[in-house]
Amino acid sequence: MTNRRVHGWYLSGLLLLTMVAGACGSKQTTPPAGTAQPDRFLFERGNAALQEREWINARTYFTQIVDGYPQSPFRPDAKLGVGDAYLGEGGAENFVLAANEFREFLTFYPTNPRADYAQYKLAMSHFRQMRAPQRDQTETKAALTEFDVFFQKFPNSPLTPEVKQNWRVARDRLSEASYLVGLHYYRIRWYPGAIDRFKEILRDDAAFTARDNVYFYLAESLARTDKAAEAIPYFERLLTEFETSEHLDDAKVRLQALKNQ
Repeated sequence: MTNRRVHGWYLSGLLLLTMVAGACGSKQTTPPAGTAQPDRFLFERGNAALQEREWINARTYFTQIVDGYPQSPFRPDAKLGVGDAYLGEGGAENFVLAANEFREFLTFYPTNPRADYAQYKLAMSHFRQMRAPQRDQTETKAALTEFDVFFQKFPNSPLTPEVKQNWRVARDRLSEASYLVGLHYYRIRWYPGAIDRFKEILRDDAAFTARDNVYFYLAESLARTDKAAEAIPYFERLLTEFETSEHLDDAKVRLQALKNQ
């Protein structure tokens, strides 16, 4: 390979790097000199970056408002923007930073019209960290706590339908974790433990989406401990409340057998 060819490739590579650097540096991250409303400039650029999922750029714009324009009318929304950028980027550390931003917003602006949004996003910073039902449920419980605060403080918020949907997901996750413990007790034939755990689920979360499983295994646990009279109502509830369930056929057979005893 000739030195001339190597030199040519080197120059081409250097030119490409220069073009990339120029493109990356072309964005204005600070207000141009003489801008009449620099806080508005930063806020609009921050929102545009947020829409484009440019999380670091969005935080750069919003943080300048929060730190440099304490009297700006855009400051509260910029504070939320910083939290949204952390939440959008994701990752354990960013979720913690997002939660801090939303908590600070609620401390500094408790009566702001977007306080309901901040409370919702605070809950979501925990929601996004929820683990599988077989794992530790600390973040699930934290999310539910913050969702409950939302319902208490902002009962008329237009965000309520969306919040309720995510609350249900989190509540199902917690109930599923308890159900798996009860199912384990059932499988090892420790029926008293299974009964206690299944009844606890129905007491604490009567609308658990997968309660057909709870009805079935609770009824079976009761039946296997000579408590047929207590088992029958749970089989009946399963058949009444669920049009589709993997347990329907077995429940019909078991219910008829118990009634025939």
